Amino acid sequence: MQNADVTSCDVTSRPAIMTGKPPQSPTIQVLERMFSLLDTLASQSEPMTLKAISDTTGLHPSTAHRILSDLTIGRYVDRPHAGSYRLGMRLLELGNLVKARLDVREAALGPMRELHKLTHQAINLSMRQGDEIVYVERTYSERSGMQVVRAIGGRAPLHLTSVGKLFLAHDDLQRVRAYATRTGLTGHTRNSITDIGRLERELANVRALGYARDDEELELGVRCMAAGIFDDQAKLLAGLSVSAPADRLEESWLEKVRQTASEISAALGHRG
Repeated sequence: MQNADVTSCDVTSRPAIMTGKPPQSPTIQVLERMFSLLDTLASQSEPMTLKAISDTTGLHPSTAHRILSDLTIGRYVDRPHAGSYRLGMRLLELGNLVKARLDVREAALGPMRELHKLTHQAINLSMRQGDEIVYVERTYSERSGMQVVRAIGGRAPLHLTSVGKLFLAHDDLQRVRAYATRTGLTGHTRNSITDIGRLERELANVRALGYARDDEELELGVRCMAAGIFDDQAKLLAGLSVSAPADRLEESWLEKVRQTASEISAALGHRG
């Protein structure tokens, strides 16, 4: 990782990605038919008969049977019993291989840079470690005008950061209260949330809205807004946040932060 300074606001704070372009079709007809067959099988949780597959794809039964037979040889399709088909174990093997090679930081860096070009403020990628948030990547410029006090790898309490609130909002009430007991909900500024009742109300709001904020709770003069990044199992992996001087944070950035987080999630296999 590049060793870069960060602000104290947050600590490391497909379905197909929509690009506005029409989806391309394979130039080889048999591949187009194969993709159609695999997508059809993927849409059903139970094995499908050849007739049902033919009706859904519009392929002649003999054509569908021929392609499915070849896919069965390659273990991309299984025949649990005569005349029925389902996706094969080879796809699971390949999917696990792809998943193992996915890196949230690698997937996030390009979209983070694009978001930085729009806001000209610090864009943070953060992950949870225990009771703290840790920066894992950041894009920023000296023009942001914020006090720079932490480097990548820096930490901050969950309840004082926008990304940390995202993670707490995914915990059940018992775990949130255990966190409060362990940490004492120590505050850093006059805006810090330091009592459990207020924290619970804040987290309920985060769950309802799908995003979180830090309103000068970690450092006076710095505000943040954050959205979650999820994997293919809908598990919250990280948070994406924009940090800015309190008087420069623009509400219009919120939707772009959420869109960028969704784009990164999609690259990690999340189907939102």
